[in-house]
Amino acid sequence: MKNYSTLKNKSTITSISIGGFDGMHKAHQELFKNLDTTGAILVIDGGYATLTPKSIRQEYTPLPVFYYPLQEIKHLNAEEFVAYLMKDFPKLNKIVVGYDFCFGTNRKYSIKDLKKLFKHEVKVVDEVSINNISVHSRIIRDYLKQGDIKTSNLLLGKSYKIRGTHIKGQGLGSKSFVPTINLKVDEYLLPNEGVYITKTTVNLKEYPSVSFLGHRVSTDNTYAVETHILASYTPENVEKIDISFMDKIRNNEKFDTFEDLKTQILLDIKQSKLFFDTHETNSY
Repeated sequence: MKNYSTLKNKSTITSISIGGFDGMHKAHQELFKNLDTTGAILVIDGGYATLTPKSIRQEYTPLPVFYYPLQEIKHLNAEEFVAYLMKDFPKLNKIVVGYDFCFGTNRKYSIKDLKKLFKHEVKVVDEVSINNISVHSRIIRDYLKQGDIKTSNLLLGKSYKIRGTHIKGQGLGSKSFVPTINLKVDEYLLPNEGVYITKTTVNLKEYPSVSFLGHRVSTDNTYAVETHILASYTPENVEKIDISFMDKIRNNEKFDTFEDLKTQILLDIKQSKLFFDTHETNSY
């Protein structure tokens, strides 16, 4: 997807949605629905985004995404903030925010202040809940930390995805058992340690896979993110790899022997294949 924020001039923008937007989840999408064809997303960037880091945020929307570093605007009072917006977006006539939006110094200004100072439309989107769960980035993070992929994906409205750099692993799998691709992942919140049913994207091609995140407690105890592709796959010279999480199989656990570990890995692979046979056709 093109980086629309570099292609679209701010002077053409007539509506914006303001927020942190980490995750670009279901509640965020409800805000974006209220933007017009010349709308844009304005991210207040606090540097804490771990669900959808800044480097990939644009991939989740066709709308242009602009960023205000929090450090540059957090000192502004309400009047200064609105004036800052109007200077940056001279044709702005609509602002879309969530029900709990606050802004300015110490976040002490509310939607009431925004409506008073902005002389055009302010659209406030009510709280979004799914299955009686409020959709918030922090709540999604909590579910991921618990390894609850199904609930995380439900609130996100998509499969949770991480991106990493291909690195050399232990070499045990390729030498004696199951080959894996090892990743170094820096920007993302990782689900809790365990084995997951996943999809792995290599060079824009998506494969069914089973992935492990955690300390290798049965071997050298180092932390690893590694994925085994279930389909027929020829190793490629690739740098960036995506892993999308579908469901969790089990927690990380220690095995007394390498044979016990191999037996469990075979069971993990079998369960993953069954998942894809059940949910998709021609998965591998």
